[in-house]
Amino acid sequence: MARVFISIGSNVDRETNFRRGLDTLRQHFPDYLHSNVYESEAVGFSGNPFYNSVFAMETSLPLEELCALLKQIERDHGRKPSDKKFSPRTLDLDILLYDDIVCDVPAQLPRHEIEKNAFVLQPMAEIAPDLVHPVTGVTLAEMWQQYDKTQQKLWKVEFPT
Repeated sequence: MARVFISIGSNVDRETNFRRGLDTLRQHFPDYLHSNVYESEAVGFSGNPFYNSVFAMETSLPLEELCALLKQIERDHGRKPSDKKFSPRTLDLDILLYDDIVCDVPAQLPRHEIEKNAFVLQPMAEIAPDLVHPVTGVTLAEMWQQYDKTQQKLWKVEFPT
């Protein structure tokens, strides 16, 4: 079984789409950990604020199959394959870590957003503070402690899960 961390994000009808995406992940992976939900400004483009969180679980799905499943869930929730990289999202599901795999295909692992974006790093550090990043060799808690928190603002959202 692989230990996997997935970021969940939405900024289009975000409460509805976020909830539906989370519910779908729970159906596929009923034994999971889920961080708090955070609101953050759009990064890389001008747009509505996002809801973000991190979902962790174990799976026997090979990486390629998990990537395909997440893309299908995104499409099922209104995301179009033609959507630009930096644009509004009905649902964005990205694999952050898949065990200690380091690769670029079929997904960039570990995902660079772990080190760059507060809306990924803080929720990861919240649910797996002692997990060691496979490239930096530093725990997620240490990475969050060292992160320049003036770069991006986050607000914890009361989001019944």
